[in-house]
Amino acid sequence: MIINSTLTVGSLQSDLQHFWNLSGQKIRSIDREFDTAQGAPVFTEAGKYTTRGWTEWTEGFVYGSALLQYEATGDEEFLTLGRSATRDKMASHLTHFGVHDHGFNNLSTYGNLLRLMHEGKIPQNAWEKSFYELAIKVSGAVQASRWTSVQGGGYIYSFNGPHSLFIDTMRSLRILVASHLLGHSLKGESDQSISLLERALVHARTSAAYAIWYGEGRDTYDVRGRTAHESIFNTNDGMYRCPGTQQGYSGFSTWTRGLAWAMLGYAEQLEFLRDAKIDLPDSLADSQDVFLKAAMATCDFYIEYTPTDGIPYWDTGAPGLVSLGDIYSRASDPYNAAEPIDSSAACIGAQGLLRLGSLLGREGKGQRYWQAGLTAAKSLFQAPYLSDAPDHQGLILHAIYHQPNGWDYVPEGASIAQGESCMWGDYHARELAIYLHRELQGESPHHFFNGLL
Repeated sequence: MIINSTLTVGSLQSDLQHFWNLSGQKIRSIDREFDTAQGAPVFTEAGKYTTRGWTEWTEGFVYGSALLQYEATGDEEFLTLGRSATRDKMASHLTHFGVHDHGFNNLSTYGNLLRLMHEGKIPQNAWEKSFYELAIKVSGAVQASRWTSVQGGGYIYSFNGPHSLFIDTMRSLRILVASHLLGHSLKGESDQSISLLERALVHARTSAAYAIWYGEGRDTYDVRGRTAHESIFNTNDGMYRCPGTQQGYSGFSTWTRGLAWAMLGYAEQLEFLRDAKIDLPDSLADSQDVFLKAAMATCDFYIEYTPTDGIPYWDTGAPGLVSLGDIYSRASDPYNAAEPIDSSAACIGAQGLLRLGSLLGREGKGQRYWQAGLTAAKSLFQAPYLSDAPDHQGLILHAIYHQPNGWDYVPEGASIAQGESCMWGDYHARELAIYLHRELQGESPHHFFNGLL
């Protein structure tokens, strides 16, 4: 990246206003036209949201987007949409034992509603508040039940099975923390009480140990900050076996959306530990140091292995990149003929950069990260990434879902997927915009745990 050191949050004010105007149009279009009988909207094809069965992990982003739109604009239409859809359509996600995505679906909906109530942005209602709290408690415990113990730790396993640790779960992990802060725990056999906070921290530590490299000679391909999508364990003896991937190119390259999940997930956990000031057991006492090491390594890797405008290609080892020459000396090119961009990685990663930069001091050690986050945000909120076409339901263009499986839409005349959006990218762009919006308004920072501490 080439970091723009002159950018300020104030300089993005007009971009943000335009962003929210477009965002509202897209939300209305999806609500009006998408047939929910198909399932949840996942990504666009020729500008229209469609579904793709794999796991139902995107529905919460749909209604969560409406809630963020309300927060930014005060338009009651979006509150009504987000609140009623959460009540009527999200219950199945609370007790879905088959996925690692609870923090995506349920904190985007029930969590945002509870946060808005705590912050006085929606009216106080005791029964409604209890409903949201109960949902988060249940969701956190169900998520924590997907547990594999390994030597020196453990993890919430992915939908691939108990052998599989996904880096994605670093962002979904916050549902355990929220549930813990509401006084909940997981009950096991013989009424064993299992700490959701300890499970969250152990999972994050295991991910830091096995999914992220630190340039310390771990293997032949040990590049500091390189991140594996999947880590494979032998569940018979708890031994780590190898890196792998589901949506990246290989276990020894870096799928950039997985990198972004790590950047944001560790930054948020660091914010929580800083503000909560919890006395941790000796085995977890150095968690802040572990998480800071992981956050800095992944954010540094993103800055080094991303084009000048802060928008990455879908995988740093994608084989076609060699034909594009020095991609890191110029801006990203979503219309190239070799490999797709993944703007959704930038929507997630930019927030990680901003949060880490703020944690470390925007005028000091964290300045580089803060300005890098603003640089990526500026790129996302303008052409060719911001979608201003009224007949396109996506908000942020040039996202990718599953390049190896070939699921993404390739327009006629193009050789790669381009020009389309995804629900998690659009949601995280809105969350990024809310983070900046609150800064502009002089409000307290946006945290998932606002009102719970």
